[in-house]
Amino acid sequence: MSSNTKDLGWIDLGGGPREIGLALGRAGRDAVHGRLIPSGIWQLVTAEAHAARVARMTLTVQERFPAIWTEIEGLAEGLGLPVEQVAAWNYRGDLLASVPDGCTTVLLPGEAPVLAHNEDGLPFLRGACFIAKVTPASAPAFHAFCYPGSIPGHTFAFTDAGLAQTVNNIRLTGVEADVPRMVLGRAVLAAATLGEALTILRTHPNSGGFHFALSHVADRRILSVEFGGGEVSVREIAAPAIHANHALHQERGLGRQIVTRSSADRQARGDFLLAEGVADPLAILRDTGGPGLPIRRDAADDPDDENTLATAILRVSRHGIEWSIYDSSTGAATCRGQTT
Repeated sequence: MSSNTKDLGWIDLGGGPREIGLALGRAGRDAVHGRLIPSGIWQLVTAEAHAARVARMTLTVQERFPAIWTEIEGLAEGLGLPVEQVAAWNYRGDLLASVPDGCTTVLLPGEAPVLAHNEDGLPFLRGACFIAKVTPASAPAFHAFCYPGSIPGHTFAFTDAGLAQTVNNIRLTGVEADVPRMVLGRAVLAAATLGEALTILRTHPNSGGFHFALSHVADRRILSVEFGGGEVSVREIAAPAIHANHALHQERGLGRQIVTRSSADRQARGDFLLAEGVADPLAILRDTGGPGLPIRRDAADDPDDENTLATAILRVSRHGIEWSIYDSSTGAATCRGQTT
């Protein structure tokens, strides 16, 4: 692995769930207290009005994903915050139909498929996010992009078991979730195969909306998985494709979702570039052209309150996952490596 990170930090951590959560909390503590807690979105998500729904989902996490709940408890301890507030923040996409978690993914099938991803989030968290190299005591090690105050598994990640995962927000409406979508994303990072990952999602479908792009070194299909609101839709990607922040094939999402102008414009621009034969995923994800809002997002007045905080290129081969991560709109990767 080589590293020359600028806006992105890097931490190595491991151990049991509490130790992992504690380390993540300590890594994000200053940013959460100094940047996130004063924000309107934090106040909205952690409001007392959501307490009953947070408590209901917490019971589900404690019963079905006890290790992840212990990680959330450790995260709260490391942040120095009440666990109820930290839980609510990690349930934000289940409490609200629309939150500032954006993202665009390019999906390129082939013998060595590529998942390429812009991680778009709150602009004031630029410089506070980090790549975590996590070595759990009883699950595969993984790398993941992490936001301060959040568990891994809802951005982009890749594991020593050979799984590559990218995640996009889908703004489903009318959902009363039983299980938080970010908890499902964290659980998928322990999956040994694509089949295990799908079983996790199909067993617990009643969450807020997410899109996962998944591939695996032993399989090398690309699966487009849209889930939430009690429904899971899986499609194998057979031709180059792009996915922004709205459902493209989940029946429920097609009928009950919020499609922002940025999401619609990024989807349309990406489809156009692919149709024009643009084959470089980094060029697509750094694109600022077209008639609408851009794929690469750096505007201070972005209407969804999101900017591109990192870009990942994950190439999945039978030899491992070759990965490159970029934290600016130009130039070479700031960190890269390959799993074995």
